[in-house]
Amino acid sequence: MTTRRQPGIYVEILIDAPLERVWELTQEPGVHQRWDLRFTNIEYLPRPSSEEPQRFLYETRIGAGLAIRGTGESIATRTAEDGSAISSLRFASDDALSLIHEGAGYWRYIPTSSGLRFLTWYDYRTRFGRLGYLADRTIFRPLMGWATAWSFDRMRLWAEHGIPPELSLRMAVIHAMCRTGIAFVWLWHGLVPKLIFKDPDEQAMLLQAGVGLRWLPWIGGGEILMGILVLALWRWRSLFLLNITLMIGALAAVLLRSPAYLSHAFNPMTLNLCVALLAGVGYIVSAQLPSARRCLRVDPREKDGNG
Repeated sequence: MTTRRQPGIYVEILIDAPLERVWELTQEPGVHQRWDLRFTNIEYLPRPSSEEPQRFLYETRIGAGLAIRGTGESIATRTAEDGSAISSLRFASDDALSLIHEGAGYWRYIPTSSGLRFLTWYDYRTRFGRLGYLADRTIFRPLMGWATAWSFDRMRLWAEHGIPPELSLRMAVIHAMCRTGIAFVWLWHGLVPKLIFKDPDEQAMLLQAGVGLRWLPWIGGGEILMGILVLALWRWRSLFLLNITLMIGALAAVLLRSPAYLSHAFNPMTLNLCVALLAGVGYIVSAQLPSARRCLRVDPREKDGNG
């Protein structure tokens, strides 16, 4: 059983690269599967003639040794008078694991004075009745839109700067590990030793610094807030520099006021330096990361009321 469609998925990005380069990255299956999160493998089937659509098989691995497989066909045209190109496709899956039953869409390549507008629109029908419809509306469709946009920006980095998509993914994972690691340290040290257990060492260092104990909950709350901001401001690269500054400043305060703690098994020297170095790594790898936010997610014609 299939259900009615939701509004289609629209994604657009501006790429500072010639149409020929973007065409190569998007129309060659072995290249396309390298940057598109939605597909693990794309295989073109033999084509009897150029007059017929190009049929293909696709596969998406979803973990635990499982994969979703489907079929599709595409027609690519590069004969528009304005120099633009379009590639239309249809796709379907009989895989019992696939939420998508069938769908269709297109890619458009529009040269402009500012660069190449590369955009897509696609829509699909789901299976599993009302349950599939709700799963698509609440989880799957937003995830597909994000994955499409993130992948488009990943491809843009490849087209503009020559950054391979595998490297982009690796840098994104390292960046995420740095963010979550730093956030965990802030949240833990703000919550556990300062607010929950009110650790005696925390209190002693505060008194040695000339700060009253009444400020301990406020300092703990500030550290918790900092941990939240590290995660909430995911794209703010300068937050890593702020973390380095705070770690070095806090370490300097311990050196001046409470140097005895530097000889403890677990001490501010190793903790603060490790967090500062982790922030440094995060700052370096976040220079050029893919981001879904660089894409338009609504057709400009709809905003103008003409769509």
